[in-house]
Amino acid sequence: MTFAYRLGWLFFRAMFATYFRWRVFNPERVPLTGPVILAANHISYLDPPLVGSPLHRQINYLARASLFRFPIFGAIIRSWHAIPVDREGGSGKGLRVILDCLHGGAAIILFPEGTRSPDGQLRRAHSGIGLIVAKSDAPVVPARVFGSYEAWGRKQKIPLPKRVMVKYGQPMSFEKLRAEAKTCDKVRLKQIYQEMADEIMAAIAKLEPKSD
Repeated sequence: MTFAYRLGWLFFRAMFATYFRWRVFNPERVPLTGPVILAANHISYLDPPLVGSPLHRQINYLARASLFRFPIFGAIIRSWHAIPVDREGGSGKGLRVILDCLHGGAAIILFPEGTRSPDGQLRRAHSGIGLIVAKSDAPVVPARVFGSYEAWGRKQKIPLPKRVMVKYGQPMSFEKLRAEAKTCDKVRLKQIYQEMADEIMAAIAKLEPKSD
C-alpha cells in the first residue's frame, strides 16, 4: 500500500468497525498478490470502501471523471490510484486503464450492475464486466454487501449507524469462455460477455452472510 492509501484504509476500517459495526466474511478468498477482479453488488456510496477495506492489499477503485476536477478530493483519489470513468460507467480510455492495471498485477473493484440499485435489490449485470473479464486473465471474486442501502441509500442525505456486512465468494476463472472468446465471431463474443456477467451476478446472489 502507498502511504496515502494506507491512511484512507485505516480511516475506513475504523469507521466501519465503530459507526457501522461491520461484519466481514471470508476475506481470505481474495488473493493477496496478483491481478484480481472484485465484482460486487452496488446499493450505496459506502460499497467501494466496504468491499476494499477488509483486504490487506491496495485496491484500485473507479471514480467519476468529474470528481477529479475538485482540487483536494481529486488529489486524494489520484493518490489512491483511482481510475476515472465517464457518467455511463466506462470509456475506451477507462477500459484501457483498467486492463493495464490488471495486466500489471493490480486488484480492482467493479460493479456489474453499473450503478447503484434504486431499491437495494440486485439488478441484472451489464455486459461490460464480461468484456473486461474476457480480455484479462485475472480471477473474479464475487462479493456481496449487506446493510449499506439501509445505512446510506439513495434517498438519505447522511449515513445512519446501521450494521453493514460484506461476504466474499470463491474465485471464478472462466477458462472455457475466455478461450472461446479468442476465436469466436462478434455475435458470439457479445453473448459471451453477457454470459460472464450473468454468471458473476448469479454467484453474487448466492452469497449469504452465514452460508459457506
